[in-house]
Amino acid sequence: MTTRETPVLLLHGFWHGAWCWSEVLARLTAAGRRALAVDMAGHGLRARRPASPTARPFDPAALAAEPSPQSADLDEAAALFIAQARALGGGAPVTAVAHSMGGNVLTRAVQEAPGLFAHAVYVTAFMPASGVPAATYIFAPENVGDLVGVALVADPALIGALRLDVASPDPAYRQLLRDAFFGDVEAAVANAAIGLLVPDAPAGIAGGATTLTADGWGSVPRTYVMCTQDRALQPPMQRKFIELADAAFPGHLTTVHALESSHSPFLSLPDRLADIILKA
Repeated sequence: MTTRETPVLLLHGFWHGAWCWSEVLARLTAAGRRALAVDMAGHGLRARRPASPTARPFDPAALAAEPSPQSADLDEAAALFIAQARALGGGAPVTAVAHSMGGNVLTRAVQEAPGLFAHAVYVTAFMPASGVPAATYIFAPENVGDLVGVALVADPALIGALRLDVASPDPAYRQLLRDAFFGDVEAAVANAAIGLLVPDAPAGIAGGATTLTADGWGSVPRTYVMCTQDRALQPPMQRKFIELADAAFPGHLTTVHALESSHSPFLSLPDRLADIILKA
């Protein structure tokens, strides 16, 4: 299989689904690249939704207290992604692209099965250092000012998930979600995307850490796509991921691209993002 024929596997971030890659997927396949977007563990058809967000009458206290039916952890999410990569490539390497918290899953998968990955592409994604849980970076100084933390409607330690009120009719809260994830996306598309988000993202996926080695994750070339207008994962945090990775594994320095976009360039700049992926 030549480099040009290497298939592309696309993984979304928390609360999203394979649907978010539809515009990029169309462009990759139009360019002749075999590509597949998949759901992360605990998302898409694998999601289990709490009752409280859509219960009537609505009870904010129940929304904040109901334990999440989600139970996926990083081990499960990575095992699923490895299986998806193996199925797409038939055992040969694929180019894997991960968005946001999908980066934590990609990192574990590449460390455990480096032979299945020709290139790892992080799109404004968590790219944690060895042994550090991705959740740690949510509260790092470089991420101060993010809008995701203030959008959470329950304590993750209490319910076992990071919960958003995606069914909320409150205009101010819906604007907060739009500002966090879809700030430069056309309003109708952003509203449609909010309607497709799942309320619970499993805390176990964010809480998992991976020990990285030179012959594992460090052996696979990597690209980082920075999104300079991101309000979910702040640009200083994105730069810190790149700095830490390059210091730890200088044999494969990170190739960096910058897009003037929000957290969702797959919706606002699909042409440019697809071009970066095709060149990876």
